[in-house]
Amino acid sequence: MNRICSLIILMILVSCSNYGQLSFITKLPKKLNENSGIVTLERNKIWVVEDNGNTDELFEVNFEGHLLKKFKVTNAKNKDWEDLTKDDKGNLYIADIGNNDNTRKKLIIYKIPNPTKETGDKIAAEEIVFNYPEQNDFPPKAQDFKYDAEALFYYNGKLYLVTKNKSKPFKGDAQLYSIPARPGNHKAKLMGSFNLCENASKCVVTSAAISPDTKKVVLLGYGMLWVLTDYEADDFVKGKITGIDLGATTQLESVCFKNDSTLLLSDEQRHGTGRNLYSFKLN
Repeated sequence: MNRICSLIILMILVSCSNYGQLSFITKLPKKLNENSGIVTLERNKIWVVEDNGNTDELFEVNFEGHLLKKFKVTNAKNKDWEDLTKDDKGNLYIADIGNNDNTRKKLIIYKIPNPTKETGDKIAAEEIVFNYPEQNDFPPKAQDFKYDAEALFYYNGKLYLVTKNKSKPFKGDAQLYSIPARPGNHKAKLMGSFNLCENASKCVVTSAAISPDTKKVVLLGYGMLWVLTDYEADDFVKGKITGIDLGATTQLESVCFKNDSTLLLSDEQRHGTGRNLYSFKLN
């Protein structure tokens, strides 16, 4: 009876919440209040990381909201883990690229082996270290505050990150950089920029993902989604950009593809709302 009452209460809360166009899947475990990156390797399961101030761990959660497994990520430190992506072999990449104050000179992406094939409770990481060659001052002037990032995806042997522009005045652009997806020290290569919109409260990019067929890239913002299509090879900045107002008011932080037409999204818990997993169907 208690379980039935709990389910009824949860359904009422979900129906009264403003998730806009998003479809609620489940409440994530309490441990994942500050989830910042998600990726899927198996049907109806996700892998999750948290951001600054949380543990150096990788979590597996199913669509019922149950914590299935966790790994301590060794040879790694959670300075500010902000996104999670995968390559075509199932290796994962944890983006330690948060840089709120634009003062970090060493940014890291941790590469770890496919966790579905690992045993035990620890998983070892390799370091992909990089910097932005265009940044000369730490921090730069207010009009050049554009070296923070929370969005990462993999394509054809490279990692692509999209910056979270905090320049003043805000102009709505986000920079795209590429980095070799292999351990070592690298200079990020500037590929160009996206002009998204000029609303600083909605138009900063918090996550990114590429579809399994590689024909679509999505960028996530606070209640906004941008879909990139019609690009050639990795010339993503010259593709068509379609903006979608999701109508959601929670702090959306993570996105990945479930399949070529369905997205999974998650948000942080803020003011008693969030910490949820959602789906969204692309037209």
